[in-house]
Amino acid sequence: MTPTVKAILDKYESDNPGVKGNLARILMQGRLGGTGKMIILPVDQGFEHGPGRSFAGNPDAYDPHYHYQLALDAGLNAYAAPLGALEAGAGTFAGQIPTILKINSSNSWATRKDQAVTGGVDDALRLGCSAIGFTTYPGSEDNIELIEEIRELSAEAKSVGIATVIWAYPRGGTISKDGELALDVTAYGAHMAALLGAHIIKVKLPSAYVEQPDAQKAYEGHDWSAQAERVRHVVKSCFNGRRMVVFSGGAAKGTDAVYQDARDIRDGGGNGSIIGRNAFQRPRDEALAMLDKLVRIYKGEE
Repeated sequence: MTPTVKAILDKYESDNPGVKGNLARILMQGRLGGTGKMIILPVDQGFEHGPGRSFAGNPDAYDPHYHYQLALDAGLNAYAAPLGALEAGAGTFAGQIPTILKINSSNSWATRKDQAVTGGVDDALRLGCSAIGFTTYPGSEDNIELIEEIRELSAEAKSVGIATVIWAYPRGGTISKDGELALDVTAYGAHMAALLGAHIIKVKLPSAYVEQPDAQKAYEGHDWSAQAERVRHVVKSCFNGRRMVVFSGGAAKGTDAVYQDARDIRDGGGNGSIIGRNAFQRPRDEALAMLDKLVRIYKGEE
């Protein structure tokens, strides 16, 4: 274990050796191992958007083994996916890369801002996962139920030494479309995830827009035009950096934009990227080249 990783783990003061050991597995894995930075491959888009929209552009990606192998060959820190996808490669790839079981999911037909619980802590233990992953929708009326669900699931996971990753995606309620990426809303959602006991918090990169009228004054007088500065604010909102924060890659975009996002996350003190569609929807060689450059950016080599 490096001093950097030990310093991160020391901030998780209440956690047992099992949880800290699993966090260390993620932080020490792959080409970024020991740096305190992470790149995680999440593949839950088949649930969220359907197989055609997710994988038709790169048909090899229909196979869960493809994603395990991509994460391994790229030297990433972890692979996150729903129950069935992890089960499909659990034996072949056992012990080779930390996995995160995404235990709730929605789908493109759902009209509520809610997610169904599709896996459990017992599944995470059986599959050797380092963490469970859970989506919340700050702002949605349904989020009250999601909060209650993750409270119980996270407590169970911690009791058996498994870490918790919370996806905090504001939407629903009175939040506008622009507000879903607003700086104040993103920071609020991330802070809620920290308050819920998340070890790793996943959010989208925020815009400079401030949504809540009551928050306007708190954000006045500061230049939020630089994305790295907005990242820094989100990190500060997660207990002044005492909790790890990774930022999602979002919708498919050009490689230059992906690289700039990574530089801004790095410069703003974020812990890394959790990048799905921008990786697995590209042909394998292109994905590996892009992920290689992202690793070098996080290592400060580019």
